[in-house]
Amino acid sequence: MTSFAIKTATVEDIPLIITIQEQTWEPTYRQILSWEQIDYMFALMYSPESLYKQIQELGHTFLILSEQEKYLGFASFSRVEESVFKLHKIYVLPESQGTGSGSYLLEKVEECVRELGAERLTLNVNRFNKARYFYEKKGFRIVQEEDIAIGPYWMNDYLLEKTWV
Repeated sequence: MTSFAIKTATVEDIPLIITIQEQTWEPTYRQILSWEQIDYMFALMYSPESLYKQIQELGHTFLILSEQEKYLGFASFSRVEESVFKLHKIYVLPESQGTGSGSYLLEKVEECVRELGAERLTLNVNRFNKARYFYEKKGFRIVQEEDIAIGPYWMNDYLLEKTWV
């Protein structure tokens, strides 16, 4: 039996989200992206201003995962169509990977979006990110490839989706 817990983040949790991301971003992407691209994207998506906008203006819900009062990771999602939601981010500290924490966090995201009427959950994953196999084990399937410009850089992604209808 796990002792994982989930809380919905508020703007007051932005420093916590940044702290978790600082510990997960580089290990996740150092084999895939250049240091310059990692720094650029981190500044773009994880500045306090950007996270504030995601929470307050763009309708992103952030869930924070903890176990025995230690914060382990977070996820964010939002509605993109009436019955379609997008998982924007899901990160678990490197030392917590393989413990069931990521599965637990993803299950909580799925529960939340289904309660809100989701029939489909989509996400993007870099084509070279081994997390792709985690998502496929959890019932997601690749529906297309996408090359997304982020400033002067490109993300070469798969678009995955999971449906419940």
